[in-house]
Amino acid sequence: MRLSIERKPVKVMPDTRRVIARFFFNGEERAVELIKKILALDKDEVFALVSPLLQDFSKRHRNITRKLFRHCERVKQDIVAAGGNYDKLDDYTKLLIGSYFTHEYSIESAAFFNPSIIPDPDQTNLEEGQLRVIISFRAVGEGHVSSVVFRRAIIDKHNNITVIPAGNYIDEAEKVHNIIYQKRLFLKKAEDAGINQRFLQSVAEKLEDRFDYEQLKKLVLASRNETTETAVIRQYNLILALSDSYRRITFSKDTDISDRVIFPISDFEVKGIEDARFVKFTDDNGKVVYYATYTAYDGIHIMLKLLKTADFYEFKTSPLNGAGAKNKNLALFPRKINGKYAMLSRIDGWNNYLMYSDNINEWENPIKIQGPEYPWEFVQIGNCGSPIETEYGWLVITHAVGYMRKYSIGASLLDIDNPEKEIGRLKDPLIVPNPDEREGYVPNVVYSCGSIIHNGELIIPYGLSDHSSSFATVNLRTLLDRLRSGG
Repeated sequence: MRLSIERKPVKVMPDTRRVIARFFFNGEERAVELIKKILALDKDEVFALVSPLLQDFSKRHRNITRKLFRHCERVKQDIVAAGGNYDKLDDYTKLLIGSYFTHEYSIESAAFFNPSIIPDPDQTNLEEGQLRVIISFRAVGEGHVSSVVFRRAIIDKHNNITVIPAGNYIDEAEKVHNIIYQKRLFLKKAEDAGINQRFLQSVAEKLEDRFDYEQLKKLVLASRNETTETAVIRQYNLILALSDSYRRITFSKDTDISDRVIFPISDFEVKGIEDARFVKFTDDNGKVVYYATYTAYDGIHIMLKLLKTADFYEFKTSPLNGAGAKNKNLALFPRKINGKYAMLSRIDGWNNYLMYSDNINEWENPIKIQGPEYPWEFVQIGNCGSPIETEYGWLVITHAVGYMRKYSIGASLLDIDNPEKEIGRLKDPLIVPNPDEREGYVPNVVYSCGSIIHNGELIIPYGLSDHSSSFATVNLRTLLDRLRSGG
């Protein structure tokens, strides 16, 4: 018999008005011809075009002029090729050129789902029993490109949930910084990414033990220009794409959490950033940091990556390495276990695995701990976010797939000191798609990337058929008692 849950009357829908201004480029030849036409305009014509443009789009973007200047600078070489001198152009001409190399992208136009929830670092000015939370979502726009977006919400003493409306603007990171690489880890990940080992070694011999992106890029581009072989050029391009996956991104301090979008920034994630599982991680010394595991996708390959932040203004991204960092569905435990990091994974696509590591970026020796047992999970089982520590063990919210590719949400309880040991698992799903939740981007799916405990209840944010999101709650004691009794 299924446990009783309460579905909250709150639904978070995709919003087509949420647009970002992105760089738009149609190829060098077309760019040069376009710029020639712009440079042929006189100053009055340029002003007559720019003035209404800024009036229109300043209502849709914070500091649109900065974006247009930036995009103009990106075509500096094409301006020279068109017979212009970038440094001598007046601001209005630069803004106009930038506008022709800019397009709006609606990040939520297709779907808004697979939420993850964590306590907000800021818990000030709340009433007794309230909790402020940050919820991440997978937003999908044109071309099925996924990004990570955020909302704040307040949970009151009765566990009523109020999602704070998003602001009027949304922005990509203000700055993107390259970081220093360790050669050993970089070579290991490059080999995992399918780069020929002999070829990789020939590049590595020219690198120091620690190097930055610009050093690697200079080396790779110089070597790439010496060959015309397609297969060899592809190997060089893969190295550049992989190195571009290590980044530090910074958002302006005057942005609200809902103003920030983590959009694909490297070639390895050009087709999307999928299903971020955020967790509040407490180190042995008591220091708190927030991690998220996510899947980067380039249209062919998937790469498991780690996102790290202390304040949700600055984030560091890096790939995850090793035999356990395969497929999708990685979820980090919120603290070390017996002195080691611990992670759930699903390396074969249909069973749950557990891994330990001394290094948060390296994951080897996955141990199978769960497989499908009941008809509603015969196709596959996986996690729905990071395990939650309770007095009786690690509570793991799971997803499972049954007949007609129907997704359900279940739960398991693992031993607190030895999570390889399953204490109990629900024999029936906790959440199945209701009739009004079945239709969407992908029908018959309920899915979550992280839950939270508050006021004696488990609160599960979940995606509805890969289109929108809602919330459900279940009494924690009742759930734990059921799990401890065998499900």
